This record gives sequence, C-alpha cells and structure tokens, in this order.
Amino acid sequence: MKILFDFLPIALFFGMFKYAEGHKDWAATTATEWLGFMVSGGVVGPSEAPVLLATVVVIIATLAQILWLKARGKKVDAMLWVSLALVTGLGGATIYFHSENFIKWKPTVLYWVMGSALLIGQLVFKKNGIKSLMSAQMALPDAIWRALNLSWVGFFAIMGLLNLWVAFTFSTDTWVNFKLFGGMGLMVVFVLAQAVYLNKHIKTDAAP
Repeated sequence: MKILFDFLPIALFFGMFKYAEGHKDWAATTATEWLGFMVSGGVVGPSEAPVLLATVVVIIATLAQILWLKARGKKVDAMLWVSLALVTGLGGATIYFHSENFIKWKPTVLYWVMGSALLIGQLVFKKNGIKSLMSAQMALPDAIWRALNLSWVGFFAIMGLLNLWVAFTFSTDTWVNFKLFGGMGLMVVFVLAQAVYLNKHIKTDAAP
C-alpha cells in the first residue's frame, strides 16, 4: 500500500502530462494564465506547457501527501521532505526557465540521496537503515543485513544513472513513461528478487 502512496505524485504527473500533451493549445493557454506570473517572459508555449503543468501537479501532490500524513498524526518520512524540497526547487526552476531539464534531474537526485544516506549510515555511523526498517518483521544475521543495505545502495545508484540516460537520450514523452512504469516496474522486480533471497536465508536460519 505504501508503494502506491509513494508513487501517487508520479502517477498524477504522468496523467497531467499525457492529457496536456494531447491538448497542447489548452495546455499553453492554461499554463500562461496560471503560471504566467512565475515564468520568464510571462508566456508559455505549447511545446513546454505539458511538463510545466505536470510539474505544478506533482508539487501540489507531494505537499498534499505531507499535509495528509500530518493531519492523521503520522510521521512524515525524511525522504518525503527531501522529495518536497527537490520537486519545489527543481520544479520551480523548470517553471521559471520553461525547461524540463531541471525536473528531469529530480528522480536521480532523490535516488542518490537515499542511496547515500544508506551508505553513510552503514560506513560512518554503523547503522543499517534497511535493518532498522525491517528487523521487526524478521531476524537475520548481520552479514545478510549488510548485504541487503548495500544492494539498495547499488539499486539507487543504478536507478539514478538510468533516469539520466532515459531523460537526456530520449524524448520527454518517453521519459515520462519510464518515470512511472519503468521506475515502478524495476522497483517491484528488485523487491521480488530480494524476497526470494530473504526467503532462502530465512529457511536456512530456521532449519535445525
């Protein structure tokens, strides 16, 4: 359920981009009316309007996630605050400069921040982030926890590079598709692979 919650802003970004891409005249008019005071020159063209409108939607959606969690008295993960900061800063630059290049960096920076946090936690502070999240559900040897933690570090590093490759090699439309379906799909495959790995070790540890 949490993964769906985490991917909600991305899904809304995708939906707005696709709709605006299919209605470029409407998108340009709407973006100029809504965002004209925020953009350089005050006018948004049809080619850049879809990504600008989608960027506004993802900023609002991320902020709404935080407000919803706060209203329910739940803790807001540090990464969600980082995501809000990134999407607001890079999204704001995208809107002002009429350039999708800034928002395209957001997934990569977020992936690398998460990976760096796990790596620094393990190497510098001797704290295993993955163990902290999952130790209540299962007991594993420290060596396995270290391997899991480093596997997530590697996954986030690769995802960051992959995002940049898709973002700056292919069209914006392809990048938007990858951002939702590619990102979620690879995450699911990675989690399933880890489940298989964990199941093997849990069975081994439980054996007499």
